[in-house]
Amino acid sequence: MTVDAQAILDRCDTLAGESSTAEGIERVYLSPEHSAVNRLAAGWMSEVGLETWTDAAGNQRGRLEGSTPGLPALLLGSHLDTVPNAGRFDGILGVMLAIAVVDRVRASGRTLPFALEVLAFGDEEGTRFGTALLGSRAVAGTWDDAWWTLADASETTLREAFVAFGLDPERVGEAAHPAGAAIGYLEAHIEQGPYLEEADRALAVVSSIAGARRFAMALTGEAGHAGGVPFHRRHDALAGASEVVLAVERLARDAGCIATVGRLQAFPGGVNVIPGRVEFSLDLRGETDAARDAVFSGILAVAADTCERRGLAFAVEETHNAPAVVADAALQRAVRAGIRATWDAEPMTLFSKAGHDAMALAESVPWAMLFVRNGRGGISHHPDETVTVEDVATALDAFEAAVLAVAETYPA
Repeated sequence: MTVDAQAILDRCDTLAGESSTAEGIERVYLSPEHSAVNRLAAGWMSEVGLETWTDAAGNQRGRLEGSTPGLPALLLGSHLDTVPNAGRFDGILGVMLAIAVVDRVRASGRTLPFALEVLAFGDEEGTRFGTALLGSRAVAGTWDDAWWTLADASETTLREAFVAFGLDPERVGEAAHPAGAAIGYLEAHIEQGPYLEEADRALAVVSSIAGARRFAMALTGEAGHAGGVPFHRRHDALAGASEVVLAVERLARDAGCIATVGRLQAFPGGVNVIPGRVEFSLDLRGETDAARDAVFSGILAVAADTCERRGLAFAVEETHNAPAVVADAALQRAVRAGIRATWDAEPMTLFSKAGHDAMALAESVPWAMLFVRNGRGGISHHPDETVTVEDVATALDAFEAAVLAVAETYPA
């Protein structure tokens, strides 16, 4: 029996049960929950004939040989980690679709001119250590040893987490594909936006992925008694941070970019104490790196002006930088052909404002993506993420057809 759309949704439900919190879903890199979903994914991979292993970065992987053993592989996959209070389809649906496609290919008796490899990445979101795409960057061969000192909220370093998970930090390079071992990467993912729903379409081709940068920022002033310090003598870090946060929204909106302050904390945090320090995050995205970086320069200028007027100090640290990437033309055609095979004659094309593992893989292999409609206004990173069994069935047909379309033109 092949894996159908309902089975895919049932597996997403099963994976949702692996969470570090009772309310909502939270599953971070190198955690017990990460280990649990790797075991589940490995079992499902084995059931469809994949040879499975956990790689040197903690990603769960599986391989189905092509017409002869040892051929380069077409990579299929997405991620199994989540943000806090997550939905059950972001990343996870793509992994389950990839496994189902392999099942269909194997059950059909087809032999492909390349191997198929499914990748269930362990860290795309960057929730635990603040730097995203660690799993896919390891596979792309772009791991940065500077990351080893990154620490989570409990002060556990990335190196310590590797060891606790049973991995050897000195062998992380073994997760990378050797040159020529992969011909490309295809990823299916829910659309993290409303455009498919608004157009009443099930699927879309992704043209490019926004370049993203993340920063940890801090404004430092002087704490003081809320009743005793007059306004003209205050160095209120929260009032200054508020100016910067509003400028973030205004500058990004005017430039057609996306910017979000998702975390802000004032210290010392007393109701009757003027905040002496504020720490906040910045997530900045743009269709082009130039537009994104111009917005950041504008934010820095506002911060400098605010600090000068209010007598504050400003500090900023970049925690993530991923350039904008454009999908490979040939693989885009394959995805478009896959969608046309589902009787959508003119497939919709979308630019992804959200980041994906494809951004990291783009540094080593050609890539393309298939978007699947996400209902309820396209909400994501939220428990209300939703897909229908009908759309998943359509996505499975299209994803399989895309793989076969790649086979028809390979190695041209």
